[in-house]
Amino acid sequence: MTAPDNWQRSSFSGGADGNNCVELASTSYSIHLRESDTPSTELVTTPTPLTHLLHGIRSGALKGT
Repeated sequence: MTAPDNWQRSSFSGGADGNNCVELASTSYSIHLRESDTPSTELVTTPTPLTHLLHGIRSGALKGT
């Protein structure tokens, strides 16, 4: 698997060095997510499962009871 080199930080992180935030990068076939404070650990997925996760979060379907 080729490591991406186009990491982007969330605009909510403030952009300063040392801020812990989520970073996202993509390749032709996958999406990579990592925490800025542990960049060697990545979560790799494809667009469809990530879309379903984000939809569940936004709709409230994933809230605990």
